[in-house]
Amino acid sequence: MSLHTQYLESFLRSQFYMLRMDGPLPLPHRHYIAIMAAARHQCSYLINMHVDEFLKTGGIAEWLNGLEYVPQRLKNLNEINKLLAHRPWLITKEHIQKLVKTGENNWSLPELVHAVVLLAHYHALASFVFGSGINPERDPEISNGFRLISVNNFCVCDLANDNNIENASLTGNNFGIVDSLSELEALMDRMKRLREEREDEEASQEEMTTCFEKEKKESLFVVSGDTFHSFPHSDFEDDMIITSDVSRYIEDPGFGYEDFARRGEEHLPTFRAQDYTWENHGFSLVNRLYSDIGHLLDEKFRMVYNLTYNTMASHEDVDTTTLRRALFNYVHCMFGIRYDDYDYGEVNQLLERSLKVYIKTVTCYPERTTKRMYDSYWRQFKHSEKVHVNLLLMEARMQAELLYALRAITRHLT
Repeated sequence: MSLHTQYLESFLRSQFYMLRMDGPLPLPHRHYIAIMAAARHQCSYLINMHVDEFLKTGGIAEWLNGLEYVPQRLKNLNEINKLLAHRPWLITKEHIQKLVKTGENNWSLPELVHAVVLLAHYHALASFVFGSGINPERDPEISNGFRLISVNNFCVCDLANDNNIENASLTGNNFGIVDSLSELEALMDRMKRLREEREDEEASQEEMTTCFEKEKKESLFVVSGDTFHSFPHSDFEDDMIITSDVSRYIEDPGFGYEDFARRGEEHLPTFRAQDYTWENHGFSLVNRLYSDIGHLLDEKFRMVYNLTYNTMASHEDVDTTTLRRALFNYVHCMFGIRYDDYDYGEVNQLLERSLKVYIKTVTCYPERTTKRMYDSYWRQFKHSEKVHVNLLLMEARMQAELLYALRAITRHLT
């Protein structure tokens, strides 16, 4: 993240606030909730970090043996953790009522909002960790079983040096530099054309809705194994082996995003962004129940959405607004959130197939991300630009989860 210092400052401010500053939840609980969230995606890197913090802040060591050792109250967060991580559109006011009205184990609304913010933050951060190749692998020779090494030879030092992707080990790739250069030119061309078209004529409401439905349906078929010659099935470890040090913190490990997609489009509800926006609804609810976090999250969302250096690979003075918006809105589209004023035809024009596969994997099944997927899109771009993509995906995902949870809380209150 330090490749984007402005963003990093904003990220650290909000993370510090939710973990360390005054808030409704005791410090050890905050770290335990972070562990529960990271475990949904088997993110050992984040789990290990918060196991240490949990103990340092006075957490009860026995809780680290698994969920059956924690108070019922924390255990009750299981369902909302699972839904937020994989299918946030299923969260209803009934889930909220169950948590705030369970007698001695009930959650106050401020506590619940704090917990939801932590869960969404760590689900999304797991996407960033896997998308950037930062995750330890098992090593039986080391006492605690972990060492931080580069995943799939995904070298973090390369990322930090911001080398061009071409300089990284691309020997396995049969794409020439010429190909990726023309790909870059073509993308810039499409961006320019879209800007000009938008100035000429607005798409009708009907066209926009149709485009959204088409994009939503198509997103079901992105990442579906053998259909893509560029991503053979072996790129996904379908039966993820979940080690006991992760599984002890979750229930129903088989529950994931994909089940929803396989049921067919008639089950895809649409969340009209205009009906419940972060700016007009979510922000004020969060601030009211958990002071100041709303401002910090808002600053972070704005920061990542507006972050630009006006460059693309080796080109300068480029307006990347359309591209950033397409990335953000595509993530929301996969979570069933539609913007009435956005032409989803732009997503198809700007995001190539391999980039869509990458986005969907990082956002919905981060633990399956591979180095090969990371390398396969935008081959002329710098690492810092791809890290920027990961930041956008992370924040779009966090905001989508929050919108569904906060809408359910609002409905519970009304």
